[in-house]
Amino acid sequence: MKFLSCLISCLVLLSCKPVFEEPVIALDDYKIEEGFTLELVASEPLLDAPVAIDFDNKGRIWVVDMPGFMNGETDPIASIKILEDLDNDGVADHAKIVVDSLVMPRALALVYGGLLYAEPPNLWFAEIENDQIKNKILVDSLYAPDGNPEHQPNGLIMNIDNWIYSAKSNFRYQKKHGKWIKEPTSFRGQWGITKDDFGRLYFNDNSRQLLGDYVLPNLLIRNKFYTPKEGLNRVLTDNQRVYPLYPTPVNRGYVKGVLDKDSLLVHFTAACGPLVYRGTNFSDNYNQNVFVCEPAANLVKRNILTFNGVYTEANQAYQDKEFLASTDEGFRPVNLNNGPDGNMYIVDMHRGVIQHHVYLSPYLKKKSKEEKLDSLVDFGRILKVSKTGVQKQNVPDLNGLSNEALVNLLKSENGWLRDRVQQLIILKGDKSTINLLNDVVQEVQSPLAQLHAMYALQGLDALSFETLVDIAKNGNSEVGAHAVILLEDFAKKENTNVASLLFKELIGKNSITLDFYLSAIIGNWATVNKEAFLPFIEMLSAKYKNHQIFQEALVSGFSDTTIGLQKELIEKENVKNTLFAEVLTKNIKQFEDKKLNTLYVKIGPTKDARTNGAHLYQQICAACHSSGGEGIEGLAPPLLDSEYLKTSMEKLGLVLLHGLEGSVTINNTVYNFNGTMPGLIDNTNISDTDLHDIINYITSAFTKKPSSLSIEKIKELRNQKSKSGSEFTEAELNTLFK
Repeated sequence: MKFLSCLISCLVLLSCKPVFEEPVIALDDYKIEEGFTLELVASEPLLDAPVAIDFDNKGRIWVVDMPGFMNGETDPIASIKILEDLDNDGVADHAKIVVDSLVMPRALALVYGGLLYAEPPNLWFAEIENDQIKNKILVDSLYAPDGNPEHQPNGLIMNIDNWIYSAKSNFRYQKKHGKWIKEPTSFRGQWGITKDDFGRLYFNDNSRQLLGDYVLPNLLIRNKFYTPKEGLNRVLTDNQRVYPLYPTPVNRGYVKGVLDKDSLLVHFTAACGPLVYRGTNFSDNYNQNVFVCEPAANLVKRNILTFNGVYTEANQAYQDKEFLASTDEGFRPVNLNNGPDGNMYIVDMHRGVIQHHVYLSPYLKKKSKEEKLDSLVDFGRILKVSKTGVQKQNVPDLNGLSNEALVNLLKSENGWLRDRVQQLIILKGDKSTINLLNDVVQEVQSPLAQLHAMYALQGLDALSFETLVDIAKNGNSEVGAHAVILLEDFAKKENTNVASLLFKELIGKNSITLDFYLSAIIGNWATVNKEAFLPFIEMLSAKYKNHQIFQEALVSGFSDTTIGLQKELIEKENVKNTLFAEVLTKNIKQFEDKKLNTLYVKIGPTKDARTNGAHLYQQICAACHSSGGEGIEGLAPPLLDSEYLKTSMEKLGLVLLHGLEGSVTINNTVYNFNGTMPGLIDNTNISDTDLHDIINYITSAFTKKPSSLSIEKIKELRNQKSKSGSEFTEAELNTLFK
């Protein structure tokens, strides 16, 4: 009888288990690579234009929605929420609002036991308690000060070096001993940022699907008077070909070559959200592949990375097809994430029109209305990509694990887990983990675990000189390279003998990777003991005499107190008339002219911010031409001392109004770009007075002689069309203004 009573109670309890009706959304319009499964994780009404996600220590998804994109960009209607799957069927059925009434939030990161998020212009951090925020503080009031939503900082990715990096930004952030630190870093990409296991960063812009740094962050920019040309912001593949499943309306679809004879998009036009896959559920040949979103063509591309010494190259995984493509015109993948379960997650903004109105062409505006894409709003999806047949991995609640269990997880093959555990160990600050971490850093058979343990120790201020020397000697070349970089913190007289012997041993290994990272830090050691370390500089410069990247690495380690040492090097017979001498000469001249790397010059909203022209330039133009007018390689030419700003203002006015396509010649250098510079003529938010102010600003900021163009003349130029009726070419402009 007692058994029967218990059985009835169990059945009653089971029958009371909540069942939730979630939207049933078919994915028949999606074509994914054979052997993979695409599943819906969350959708509207829980989501409305999601743009970024992160996972918490329990494996739950936190989402940033941007419903105000183009239709309410000043309205406090956005939120950050936690998705919950209360019936455990794999599809979210509830959303818990954590932060609401936000205006155009664009990024989040669950770090330091709290929530870091961007709500332009601010970067905020708040502690989390019971899924609610408290003790909110302002980290940076100028995180995203200007620009339209397509061209503001975003990303907030925690790297292995314990620094947080963003796309479309030249600053990085770290919280140390309770205080936030902000310092310059290289400018990277447009929308989305990712990293590989080594800690190199990858990014892109609309027309170039994959860019990246060959080397670890900030290594080549420590010398404030030298601007490196190699190693940073490199195009990793020239192949920008895409293979959509159907004709998709795109912003410059009227330009010859943008679409093929079947009206299919030919090349990337909205590349964003790259991801280095570092999970465990795909097969080994997918490890550290890079996936890239192309929302304009409703697809996700797969690239394969190849590493050759310090250089990185990417190649498309297939010809004539994509990893994932869809005929669903609402499918707008804008970000990709590694998940704690080893799968890949896709953030689908699911919107009809994603081209911002600042650059929206009449062509796309018309097409969108014809196909009713402008009515496709109030949607949003998160999709999961998994390997078919792979058993589902349980996600541990990291908050409840012991120190020993956390340290053991540093050996996981899952990159997301290793990253999060490293940060959790640092956050807990428990000194009892130090011995455990010191054991892991000696396990040469687990190089990835060594790297994470090394930086966990650094975050705990427990990394010793002796430990780093051992790691550099015994680890593989990549682990050794990280140890070499971290040894720079110990560049003191008392360590010179041991360091000198170590560097000699490492150079004897003939590892290009070790040699490069030694080149980058040896200058700092030479300031401590010139006699001990100057021979290494000469040795490495000669060994790689034809490699610009090595010569720049050697100079990057010099501070502004070593000009005398640099001049001494130039006079040496084995240095004279070499590439190294050229790089040194350039650095010395930059120092003597007091010309800093622009990363260290305060340019932008804090300077000339009172003028309308400066504000508009930062908002519209700086995204491609940079705040200081130097241009961005592969994206837009420099404006500094450009003929376009010094000759005919009418010619400049036509470019601003109607745009420019094809090659451009600036100061005898020819620049070729995949994209077209769009004109501002169809932007109803930009008046003739605004254009007048922009011209006033750029000619005064980037040339020695300010110029102007009258508002009356700008009105006239609106009616002066090119022969094609769209953008001008440089040849046509030169004919008009001889």
